[in-house]
Amino acid sequence: MAALQNVVAKSAVVAALGVLAACGQQSPGGAPPGGGGVPPPAEVGVVTVAPRAVGLATELPGRLEASRVAQVRARAAGILQKRLFKEGSDVKAGQALFTIDPAPYQANAASAQASLARAQANVMQATAQAERYKPLMEANAISKQDYINAVAAQKSAEADVAAAKAAVQTAQINLSYASVTAPIAGRIGRALVTEGALVGQGEATQLAVVQQINPMYVNFTQSTTDVLRLRKAVESGQFKRAGVDGASVRVLLEDGSDYPQPGKLLFSDLTVDPTSGQITLRAEVPNAAGLLLPGMYVRVRIEQAQAEAGIVVPQQAVTRGSTGDSVMVVGADGKVAPRPVKIGSSVDGQWVVLDGLKSGEQVMVDGFQKLRGNAPVKAVPWKGAGSGTAPAGASAPASAASPASAASR
Repeated sequence: MAALQNVVAKSAVVAALGVLAACGQQSPGGAPPGGGGVPPPAEVGVVTVAPRAVGLATELPGRLEASRVAQVRARAAGILQKRLFKEGSDVKAGQALFTIDPAPYQANAASAQASLARAQANVMQATAQAERYKPLMEANAISKQDYINAVAAQKSAEADVAAAKAAVQTAQINLSYASVTAPIAGRIGRALVTEGALVGQGEATQLAVVQQINPMYVNFTQSTTDVLRLRKAVESGQFKRAGVDGASVRVLLEDGSDYPQPGKLLFSDLTVDPTSGQITLRAEVPNAAGLLLPGMYVRVRIEQAQAEAGIVVPQQAVTRGSTGDSVMVVGADGKVAPRPVKIGSSVDGQWVVLDGLKSGEQVMVDGFQKLRGNAPVKAVPWKGAGSGTAPAGASAPASAASPASAASR
């Protein structure tokens, strides 16, 4: 019995020693063996920023407008007989669109022509009499006054001919108004009157509207505050003017897609709207395919200047708040610290940083959930949504918002 008790006691001691040995192999806090008690640094995705020339663009709301608009009106009074075009089609300048009953104007033209013929006959008679009186007056066969009267009758008859020719021309013009033609080339809308309607009675009745939609105008407004800030920045040398003409224009359609053809800025208005403090601008956009239509709402991205040392970072790297914008910068020691920055607007998921970052700094893009207090991290190149690693601003488009627009936000 005593021997059995000694065996049990030795077994308990051996088991206790095994438990203590196993505990000694684990580090405090449950760290894996051989870790020395310190977890490895968390990996975070970063981009290394580098300054480059970046176009500063402002995105503004605008409305499309036809470059030329002409109202087709009835300049002759009468009954509308025919419509000679297809509604919504393209028409050429001078193309016949409507026919108004020409009978009254044809009669007036015939009457004017007859009056002209009578006046021409009177001229022949008066001229012959004046020529006959001239030698008689020289031979003192008739008085000089009789000759003067004959010459005056000739001149009066010639004036009647001139007046009759003008009346014929007027009658022909009125007759031509019976055929209503397109004043400009463009696309015609719906007919505003139908056959059988009395038009042009007392006023020039509007029959249709022709609009030239290639090219198109886009009208938009910009804050005078933004304009002044941008001009001062250009004058101080902080930015340089974009392009030979001063600005390039891109149009964003209502569905968010980019219109493929760029436009050009035509002018800035000289008058500021006193109610809104906005200045009106107009750009011209080619529209050979007819995709743009008058009255469409679009957004205009106008590039007015360029920053020679702009920095582009992915949009998710920037934290925007009521107190300002900031990014997380990974230092040389692996520590992460917030950095306030000044940014422009978003373009294709990226921001243009105008101030706050230096070349070569590493900006954190993802892995924010891995941060643990002030613990250092391991910076690895960030892989974007695409297939490759996003280099320092290489994937960013060369346009972003102006500093004035960023300030307004």
